[in-house]
Amino acid sequence: MRRLLLVIILAAGVMSIILHCNLWRTNDNWSPHIDVERKEELIACAFKSNISVLLNVNKLYPFLCAENFLKVSELHGSHRIELPYGIKRAERYFQLALSRLPHCELFGEDDGMDMKKLGSLCGGYCPDSSLCKKCVVVGNGGVLRNKRLGETIDSYDVIIRMNNGPVIGYEEDVGRRTTFRLFYPESVFSDPVHHDPNTTAVLVVFKPHDLKWLWDVISGLGLIRTSGFWKKPAMRLIYSLNQIRILDPAITKRAAHEWLHLPTRFTKQEVK
Repeated sequence: MRRLLLVIILAAGVMSIILHCNLWRTNDNWSPHIDVERKEELIACAFKSNISVLLNVNKLYPFLCAENFLKVSELHGSHRIELPYGIKRAERYFQLALSRLPHCELFGEDDGMDMKKLGSLCGGYCPDSSLCKKCVVVGNGGVLRNKRLGETIDSYDVIIRMNNGPVIGYEEDVGRRTTFRLFYPESVFSDPVHHDPNTTAVLVVFKPHDLKWLWDVISGLGLIRTSGFWKKPAMRLIYSLNQIRILDPAITKRAAHEWLHLPTRFTKQEVK
């Protein structure tokens, strides 16, 4: 399970960078100006991670649960931090959204994953190599086009994808299976053609509007607020409630600051 958490943290870090890049163009409060060399430096930091941080990653559980998210947030110190890395001032919205999600476990109950093997998931230590699980994070870049890596990607046990990178129509290059798909409201699929009943869709929360949006789309009340987003969010979900999870902001914080070393504050010179 420890390796799987590392993979999820890495994916969350990449998501954080992607969102920052989008927000730089649209929101003065979130828009640090960083030149190309600085961006490359930030990405390079991913490979200079502190070993002690990685060794402690097993203290984090990836998804929030309605019944204990407040206690978990206090344990991680997230209750003292506002979004995107904490729950302060957004507790009510977390509670509302989580109250409608029936599951928060790592895997669904009927997805065929043997929960007894979680300790050896994604290449962690396991005496019997036949029990080891392999993980892969698949990006959305055009570099995969015409590479015919689909069969190789599908050979992994856990496949993590981000945002609305399509699978349909690109199977030979990107594979067919998706275990986890990380998303935020502006990047989630809305066309049912992309629905995969075997995928767990993980919401990475960056702002209170994200939780309000989730509540709106799953409550069925018909009113979906679209203000406060850098682009129009999806107006419906193609995933069932059983498939949706909410990522613990502590995971995003660890990825962004302790691993990728993204800045926590920006000077006036950096804000454009």
